[in-house]
Amino acid sequence: MNKKNKSGEKKIDRRTFLKGAAIGAAAVALPLDKADAFWESFLQKHFTELSEADIAKVLKRLENEYSQEYKKPVSVNATKPQENVIYGYGLDIARCIGCRRCVHACVTENNQSRDPEIQWITVLKMKKGEKLYDLEKSDRYYNPDLVPEPGYFYMPVQCQQCADPPCVKACPATATWKEKDGIVVVDYNWCIGCRYCMAACPYGARHFNWAKPNIPVEELNANTHYLGNRPRYKGVVEKCTFCIQRSRNGRYPACVEACPVGARKFGNLLDPNSEIRYCIENYRVFRLKEELNTKPQFYYFFGVGNRRKP
Repeated sequence: MNKKNKSGEKKIDRRTFLKGAAIGAAAVALPLDKADAFWESFLQKHFTELSEADIAKVLKRLENEYSQEYKKPVSVNATKPQENVIYGYGLDIARCIGCRRCVHACVTENNQSRDPEIQWITVLKMKKGEKLYDLEKSDRYYNPDLVPEPGYFYMPVQCQQCADPPCVKACPATATWKEKDGIVVVDYNWCIGCRYCMAACPYGARHFNWAKPNIPVEELNANTHYLGNRPRYKGVVEKCTFCIQRSRNGRYPACVEACPVGARKFGNLLDPNSEIRYCIENYRVFRLKEELNTKPQFYYFFGVGNRRKP
């Protein structure tokens, strides 16, 4: 990204420099106060290497940056993973009615761009009774007056939070990694926009910001996490984080809360009393493209007539 602001000053960011632009010219073009912010951002260490004091400084800088841009207070936290927690997700295909309320709740909660439109959840419509189901040929743009449509079922797909994520291995900048609680995250300040991670993901769960994300000021969710729903930049990749800003504070992801039929389940895989453990232990579950050995922590099941035999 290399552009001029309202006062005509030429701006440049870290990604532009990494692609070969001249850093000296960029720093000289900025006023002193903005040049300080530029250098702080440019010289920022990898997030996993920052001290507590460094993290506090980065969060403060970002809060100021976002609050100025969106003309309202924006908080950015970096809540850490809880001990003895690995998150898992369950989806009852028998209950899903294809209403896409999960999609829209996700967009609102996670500050996804409205124009160009980015959505982290895709709901696939498939015909019942087929011998084989091809996810690539399913209908993701259905638009009937009413759902569910007779003769069809629906299968939402999003980041599978793989235990062995190929997207992480593909990143040449170590801008994406797996946290202790199983959430695969992206540091938008380190992402160089090469999209290797997108090519490596077998679930199509990562999305690239071809343009500056557009979020109406009045619709911005001002409660954000550094590794989650904070506003993104043009030229970076983003994905589902199980609503890290909510789940690490003991709340359900927005899609779980929005589902009107209770098709979505979420919880701690290490807790024998959690809802997700109940689903895994009592229903015959399956994971998408399990043959690839990515070990998704996202489980699908049919909650009607598909219980495991005692």
